[in-house]
Amino acid sequence: MRADELDPEIAAVVDEIAALGLPEWHELSVDAARRVEDEVFSGDSEPPVAEVRDLAFDGPHGEVPVRVYRPEAALDESTPSARTLVHFHGGGWTLGTLDSIDGPCRELATRADAVVVSVDYRLAPEHPFPVAVDEAATAVSWVARNAATFGGDPDRLGVSGTSAGGTLALAAALHAREFGEFVEPAGQFLLYPIAGHDFETDSYRENADGPLLTCADMRWFFEQYLRSPADAYNPFAVPLRADDLGDLPPATVVTAGFDPLRDDGVALAERFEREGTPVDHRHYPAMAHGFCSLSDRVAAAEAALSAVADDVRERL
Repeated sequence: MRADELDPEIAAVVDEIAALGLPEWHELSVDAARRVEDEVFSGDSEPPVAEVRDLAFDGPHGEVPVRVYRPEAALDESTPSARTLVHFHGGGWTLGTLDSIDGPCRELATRADAVVVSVDYRLAPEHPFPVAVDEAATAVSWVARNAATFGGDPDRLGVSGTSAGGTLALAAALHAREFGEFVEPAGQFLLYPIAGHDFETDSYRENADGPLLTCADMRWFFEQYLRSPADAYNPFAVPLRADDLGDLPPATVVTAGFDPLRDDGVALAERFEREGTPVDHRHYPAMAHGFCSLSDRVAAAEAALSAVADDVRERL
C-alpha cells in the first residue's frame, strides 16, 4: 500500500517545510499551532472564481461562518442550478480556518463546476466532540434550504472534507441516516479521513514520524477533541466504530501511502463496499497526508484533485 519512496515532488515540499524548523503539532500549544497553520498553509486566492461571499447561519451552538464559492455556471440564470458541495476543512478538529482551506475550495468549485460552501465549524478543545458534528449536520440542512440563493441545486448536494473534515462530512451523512430531520447528501467525498482510533495499524507504525502528520500528532488531536475515552467508541467521532456503514450516499475515499491514516481509510472504503455503500477508493502510494492541497506543485495531487472533481460531476 506504500511506494518504496516518497514522490520526489512532494518530498521537495516536505523538505521545504522541514527547513522552516517548526516543531510538530503536538509539541506546540493550541494557540501556537493555529498561528503556524494559518501562516504556513494559507496561500494566495487562487484559482479565481466568479464570486466569493462570507455569510453565517445560526447553528445549535451559535453563529457559524461560511464562505460560498460560486463558479461562472452558478451566476448564469439561463443555465440549470449548479451542483453544491458543503466542505469541511481539516486540522484535527483543533486547527484550520476558512483561509487555510481557501485554495482547495476554489479548486473544487472551478474543476467540478460546483457551488462550494466552506464551513468554519467550532474547534476543540474549547468546543469538543460533538459540537463540530452538530454544526456539520446543521450546515448541510442550512445549505440545502438556501442553495437556490447561491445558484446551487439542493437536489444535487454533496459533502466533502479533508482529514478531520472528511470525518465530519461522513458524520453528517451518518446523522442524516440516523435522524430524519437532517438532509441526506447525494454524495460524500472524503480525502484522507480520520476513520479509526487504533494507533497500532501498519500505516501508523510505518509513518509514525510523518511526513506532514505523525502518530503523536494524531494522539494529540484526539486528546483535544474527545471529552473522555468513551467518545472514541462513538461512530460520529470514530466512523469505523459504526455497526453498519451501509445505506449511505455514494462515496469517494482518497488515501495516501505515506499517511498514518492510510489503513483507516482503506478499512473505511472496504466496509462501504462490503456493507452496501457505493464507493470509489482512490489510493496514491507515493503521497503523504494532505497532498491534495499541493495540486499546484505535485502532479499526483493535481491528478487526484481532478479525479475527485470528476466524481463530484458524475454523482451530483
